[in-house]
Amino acid sequence: MSTNAPSSERHHVVVIGSGFGGLFATQALKNADVDITLVAKTTQHLFQPLLYQVATGILSEGEIAPSTREVLNRQDNATVVLSEVTRIDLEARTVTAKLLDRHHYLSYDSLIVAAGAGQSYFGNDHFAEFAPGMKSIDDALELRGRIFGSFELAEVADDPTERQRLMTFVVVGAGPTGVEMAGQIAELSHRTLRHDFRRIDTRDTRVILLDFAPTVLGAFGDHLGGKAADKLRDIGVELQLGSKVVNVDATGIEVEDSDGTHRRIDSVCKVWAAGVQASPLGKMLADQSGAGVDRAGRVMVNPDLTLPGHPEVFVVGDMMALDKLPGVAQVAIQGGRYAAKAIKARLAGQPVSEPFHYHDKGSMATISRFSAVASIGKIRLSGFIAWVMWLAVHLVYIIGFKSRITTLLHWAVSFVGRGRSERTMTQQQVFARMALQHLGDDFQPSLERPTKPDTTTLTGREHL
Repeated sequence: MSTNAPSSERHHVVVIGSGFGGLFATQALKNADVDITLVAKTTQHLFQPLLYQVATGILSEGEIAPSTREVLNRQDNATVVLSEVTRIDLEARTVTAKLLDRHHYLSYDSLIVAAGAGQSYFGNDHFAEFAPGMKSIDDALELRGRIFGSFELAEVADDPTERQRLMTFVVVGAGPTGVEMAGQIAELSHRTLRHDFRRIDTRDTRVILLDFAPTVLGAFGDHLGGKAADKLRDIGVELQLGSKVVNVDATGIEVEDSDGTHRRIDSVCKVWAAGVQASPLGKMLADQSGAGVDRAGRVMVNPDLTLPGHPEVFVVGDMMALDKLPGVAQVAIQGGRYAAKAIKARLAGQPVSEPFHYHDKGSMATISRFSAVASIGKIRLSGFIAWVMWLAVHLVYIIGFKSRITTLLHWAVSFVGRGRSERTMTQQQVFARMALQHLGDDFQPSLERPTKPDTTTLTGREHL
């Protein structure tokens, strides 16, 4: 086990997670008299709200996931460590992290936990094999392969039933991510790909948006939710609301309607955009501090975002439960900055002036090109104006001048024209995660040459 610690005696802040909360907290401490170690299990800062555009071929993953090291390369008091945190010891004030088969030991004076959340399948984790979520670059690339691959397979299918199954896409979850994903698959099939195939007409594609809730975009209110539903229908999305998923397999999805009727939708490509579950680190923190957790595994924090009994530990973003705040980027950004401000105040011998107060800057969701909905305070907008606002806001929060320019160019190609420049797909992107799952929990990847070849780990079928 190696030890990673700053060489100086300055106050050491460990930040877990390179998402909005972790990165903005680190940047807010740039001029503070502290040493910062940011530890994350990925090498990039992921702009998660645009993952669906990677999955549908509009943007490349690099445009929404800049390198964390590049973002922080001019911040001398920040060190980036690639590892997954496996344990936090609140009494010893230590963090244990793992990279492949190597462990790292970090001590801290202040800790900011911003490890985010993953997809929740509501106790049915086996659904993930057949209906990937939308929480990581791996998810987006796998879905890109599944979406474009479905059309390729349909092109060579001779059986009409098989062809229809391949050209039926089901998106589970009618929140912003589900609405945006369904809208883009509809745009892709009805507009972008309509001239690209010879044996199939992509306009025959079925795109189904399914949710147990009775409305689309329920958090936006009935007016905007109704506007979104009307637009989705206009572009060819079938809305199946009040329907609960009871099973998912390779070729379809089984649902139970509100009247108790069970039915099956034949579909090869399914997308799961319903529900989130906080990082398992949340329960670890709760067990040690006595804090409660909500149904999504988020930690119930104090009004100043600290753990009960541990004022040196801040929990921000999707991992914290406070005042029913939503799991959106702005909550994480403002929480990260608040934690950094509190640390600087303490080091200066000053009290933190007030509890964390979230400033709601509004919510937006795009439905299709030139159409979106926006809720900002008492203002409710839909259509083209809301779409322009959505473009502007998302451009502002994409990190890096180069990323903003290339994103704008790709949007112009996709929204004004019909092209999608990111349509590359490989079998490896689609099946690599399943191959790793078949290796089992005993598989421990290492960069070191094994002393003795292990021929028993894989069976012949698992050599892909």
